[in-house]
Amino acid sequence: MNRGLGPPGAGRRATLTAGAVVLAALAAGPAAAARPMNTPTDTASSMTPYTASRTASRTVSSATAHAPARGPLSAASLTTPHAGWRLKDSGSTARFRGLAAVSRTTAWVAGTAGTVLRTHDGGKHWSNISPPGAGALEFRDIEALDARRAVVLAIGEGTASRVFRTDDAGATWTESFRNPDPRAFYDCLTFFDRRHGIALSDPVDGKYRILSTADGGRSWRVLPSDGMPPAQQGEAAFAASGQCLVSSGSRDAWIATGGAATSRVLHTADRGRTWSVTDTPLPAGDPARGVFALAVRDRGHALAVGGDYRPDQPSPHAAAVSDDAGATWTPAAEPPKAYRSGAAWIPHSRRLALAVGPSGSDLTLDAGRTWHTFDSGSYDTVDCAPDLGCWAAGERGRIARLEP
Repeated sequence: MNRGLGPPGAGRRATLTAGAVVLAALAAGPAAAARPMNTPTDTASSMTPYTASRTASRTVSSATAHAPARGPLSAASLTTPHAGWRLKDSGSTARFRGLAAVSRTTAWVAGTAGTVLRTHDGGKHWSNISPPGAGALEFRDIEALDARRAVVLAIGEGTASRVFRTDDAGATWTESFRNPDPRAFYDCLTFFDRRHGIALSDPVDGKYRILSTADGGRSWRVLPSDGMPPAQQGEAAFAASGQCLVSSGSRDAWIATGGAATSRVLHTADRGRTWSVTDTPLPAGDPARGVFALAVRDRGHALAVGGDYRPDQPSPHAAAVSDDAGATWTPAAEPPKAYRSGAAWIPHSRRLALAVGPSGSDLTLDAGRTWHTFDSGSYDTVDCAPDLGCWAAGERGRIARLEP
């Protein structure tokens, strides 16, 4: 199995009204849902509405870079036919599967060839702040503790799995963890607050391995595996979007799995010491199938998306919903029509969420029961800040921000 890698080559009121109305335009009816909500800035780009991360506290593009919009977003500005993703010139050809949105002006991305970029002006300029000597590493997840502090995860077997932390917006980095076990392969990380976080490794000795920090990622320790249920044969997590491990609140986290007979979700209510597990209805029975991403609105409500990452394979039943903290899952009545690698709730909303993947993006207006494709642009990961600073990133250096 291509452990933890996902597809080949891989791995929060600005105004609530603004976010709701721009998406409600798509709900006005079949014609509105089908109408393009964006206008590309060049023939290589496709612009899409936006995304969100958990609300508890995630060829160089030739598109024209845009300066940050002045003032808060307005409902009127986001309901025009041109509202959507605007590609930013990242100056990179890396594939970005790690993304952390801090605000409309500040965001971090992490990707292939040890690349970490950061913007502080809404994407007009990107600073290459990659850790020195990290060119051989594959960064797949990045968590921003604030505008200047972040923790980034490199995936891979043995010493390829590493964690770095910066306290000065990437001017300097400290390697805080290097995996000494050749059997371990770390996929994702998440933080409950600015001090407490966990990282996930594929199974070692038949159980998922959890790495824990209580000092903001400055040091890490492996937690005992006594409270972890056994993994299935061939089961692993997919490092496709930094969303195979997500958290909500101060103690709850969830793991998405695939590659085995059944796709499953594991849940902890004590920061990773003990876990429960449940089956999901998402595609399974093959190393390329499973749950690729989770999005948790609060402790009770969650979304799961995934499918089969191979582009020549269909992905029926590629989404599910849970109203009980992941204890049970119900298949979406109308799921996305293709594999999706990322999902996110719109901040402050109880019904609006997005799913994205290499072949397009989908919107739900009913908390995950039905999904409507609204864009065909390629994005691997999505994140949205509290001020509705919404960002997406993916292959060939693609980074975009939602703009009117």
